[in-house]
Amino acid sequence: MKRSRKYLEKLDKLGGKNVQLDTVTALELIKSVSKQWESVDLDVRLDINTRKADQNIRGTTILPKGTGRTPTVLVLCKDDLQEVATSSGADYVGLDDMIEKIQGGWLEFDMVIASPDVMKDVSKVAKILGPRGMMPNPKSGTVTPDIKHAIEECKAGKVEYRADKTGIIHLSVGRASFEVDDLKQNVEHLMDMLIKARPASVKGQYVKSVFLSTTQSPSLRLDVAGFSK
Repeated sequence: MKRSRKYLEKLDKLGGKNVQLDTVTALELIKSVSKQWESVDLDVRLDINTRKADQNIRGTTILPKGTGRTPTVLVLCKDDLQEVATSSGADYVGLDDMIEKIQGGWLEFDMVIASPDVMKDVSKVAKILGPRGMMPNPKSGTVTPDIKHAIEECKAGKVEYRADKTGIIHLSVGRASFEVDDLKQNVEHLMDMLIKARPASVKGQYVKSVFLSTTQSPSLRLDVAGFSK
């Protein structure tokens, strides 16, 4: 793949992609070549087989320093919960009207929360929301009768992590405008969550590699020795 001149300049400034760095050094370097609005992303390759149910790593957590943005939340529920959803900070609330809008191509939201009793209705847009990672799911806490709590968690920076079929977890851990220590806390929190989720059936080295990047930067490889394996 042919890279742009700016990309190659950033790569040279970062010292190449094969050097393994500690988290603080990597964050300082990545911030030096990034604009403040850029997302800081972590890619973690785990030695897992996601075809096995016990190795399909998935969960949610609230990053200690947040994500750097407040998500737009859509709540799908019946009339009796709509006032609660609105007063709790949901950006969009409804059911049939919202489902019809989604079917028409409207996707101006980041997260979808639904009450359990409307999932039959929500299934009408599963093929639209599912591929985008937006389909409400009890495991992620987005299908729940406690709409107020779910909204508060989402607005506080709740994120969902999930290994893809190759065993890689990709997640934003903040913005380049964050202080290095804040980003470090988010990275360490996420890595701690992944270590705790290690399946008992996985033997040997669990964390194979960890890469850090921003929206427009090359990636830097972190020293996995800095994390429990």
